[in-house]
Amino acid sequence: MYLRDGTLLARYPHIERMIGSNVRSSPIYHYISSPSGQGTIRLTSPIDGQQRVASAYALKNYPISIVASMTVAAALADWREQTRFLVLVASFSVLVIAAMLFLFVRKLLQQHQTEKQRLDTAINNMTQGLLLYDSSERLVVCNQRYISMYGLSNDFVKPGLAFRDLVAHRKQTGSFKGDADAFVSTVLRNVALGKITLNIVETSDGRLIQIVNQPLKNGWLTTHEDITERMRAEEQIRHLAHYDALTDLPNRALFHERLKQELAQIAEGRHLAVLYIDIDEFKSVNDSLGHMIGDELLKSVAARLNGCVGAGDFVARLGGDEFAIVQTAVKNPCEVVELVRRTFDAIRAPYDCLGHQVSSDASIGIALAPQDGTDLDQILKNADMAMYAAKSAGRRTWRFFEPAMDAHVRERRMLETDLRKAIGEQALEVYYQPCVSLQNDTITVCEALVRWRHGERGMISPAEFIPIAEETGLINELGEWVLATACAEASHWPDDVRLAVNVSPVQFRSGTLALKIVAALAASGLAASRLELEITEAVLIRDDEAALQILHQLRSLGVRIALDDFGTGYSSLSYLQRFPFDKIKIDRRFINDLAEQGGSSIVQAVVNIATARQMVTTAEGVETQHQQEILRGLGCTEMQGYLFSAPKPAEEVRRMLLAHHLKPAAVA
Repeated sequence: MYLRDGTLLARYPHIERMIGSNVRSSPIYHYISSPSGQGTIRLTSPIDGQQRVASAYALKNYPISIVASMTVAAALADWREQTRFLVLVASFSVLVIAAMLFLFVRKLLQQHQTEKQRLDTAINNMTQGLLLYDSSERLVVCNQRYISMYGLSNDFVKPGLAFRDLVAHRKQTGSFKGDADAFVSTVLRNVALGKITLNIVETSDGRLIQIVNQPLKNGWLTTHEDITERMRAEEQIRHLAHYDALTDLPNRALFHERLKQELAQIAEGRHLAVLYIDIDEFKSVNDSLGHMIGDELLKSVAARLNGCVGAGDFVARLGGDEFAIVQTAVKNPCEVVELVRRTFDAIRAPYDCLGHQVSSDASIGIALAPQDGTDLDQILKNADMAMYAAKSAGRRTWRFFEPAMDAHVRERRMLETDLRKAIGEQALEVYYQPCVSLQNDTITVCEALVRWRHGERGMISPAEFIPIAEETGLINELGEWVLATACAEASHWPDDVRLAVNVSPVQFRSGTLALKIVAALAASGLAASRLELEITEAVLIRDDEAALQILHQLRSLGVRIALDDFGTGYSSLSYLQRFPFDKIKIDRRFINDLAEQGGSSIVQAVVNIATARQMVTTAEGVETQHQQEILRGLGCTEMQGYLFSAPKPAEEVRRMLLAHHLKPAAVA
């Protein structure tokens, strides 16, 4: 406590010697004597020599000032404590942040390294060779694929290598064909122009390499891809699109294309001949010996046909067993006939197919341009009609197209349309021809035969419409109707008279024959034992194992099985051994020769075979009393023919059976 004049009145802590002293010389006096009498100052204490902070305050109404002081250390103690704490916190935070930054940077470096390794792995394992050049034409990146593609050295091909030096090195090592300097100049020029280029080059070892140059902002990227296999595959695909895979002959598409070109450039006074060739009985070879033998036969035929044609001519395979030859620059038809002769000679020569000796033949149809047409479709249509005319003539022959063939085809189509309509409307009739026993002249069986009475053409022979029905598949519907109709009719006959129904090979292969027979028997009430199914060797020759299985299935139903037209095939004896037929029907051609010298020997042999295997024999086409007597003497069981009765409508046969059944009683 000081007076205004600076005299010390009292202090704490108390120091006696200082009481009454004056502080005029002290800096604090300035504040004590000031008008306001107050202020704060930092000074060094004269007592303890420490830095202190002093504040003066003058009392109102008294000439006294109060001065309070404390050491700077005491004044700043809390601040320093807080500062130390904050420094520690800041230091710790800095350490944490530094650690986090270290870990983050370390993680980034690891990720970068991983990504770099992945990128290197991807680049070095890609199918393309990759090169990256900078703006100074020096190599920046090169993958392993490029090095191995051209057999280069890793010691030579590395970053920093000049583009020109790399190409020169490839030229020197033999992996580059052509002018290296010209190649480098071309690439650099295109890169400078910013053009993306694609080139396919061939290496010295015959590989095809596709090179793509992609200009970049500071340099360019080059990829090298070996496209040899791809190009070969594409070439193979293009080849397969136009050539037959089995015979390597032009296929139908290429045949049409080339024929169209030839038709457009026929020279004046010249002709063009189109030969359609159908291999006869190929399906029999294919089915009996297997598809491998069939394929070998087709390849052999194709090779021989290629050897028959001259320069400018060509052969094609149209599909299956159909081939075609186009003969160009024909001066006269004699040249075509000579080609046909060579073709037949080539086809008819025996083949050795995987150890099997196979013989073949063909039916050939020929159309000439321009007289038979200059339009592609027309000339093909006419050649096709000529081929079918050759097949209709008995196969193994050839025919030139004639305008009458077109009329015949139209007539056949009309007949097919009318037949389809007649079957749908059930406008056909079933006739029945009896078979009689040669022992007692009794009727044993009646064969159902379909007849067609056309509204405009009158009675049409089955020889005309049955082949059409078989070719179009109508025979299934027709055969089912005949079977149902005949079974219903036979149910009214005497119980000792059986019904015989012919089964087409087409019906046999349908797979539903047994079901249709069961349905017809159930609907009519006819006993299965009274039904005979007549089949030909054509049923068996296609697939004899499957056919024999079906025959056993039919036999299990209780129906009888007869082998029709026996002796007209080439393997009848083997079928008799493998399946116990109930009846053998001897073809009429053998019956016609009975009266000739030695004509009865074949019939006698058949009868002996059938008797030994407990089979009934029926002679077809018996027309004279003399034939009947010979057959009776040979031991034949039954006969069928005009000598006894022609095929008759159901009503007449029913009356005949009734009269025949009552005849013994009338005689008695």
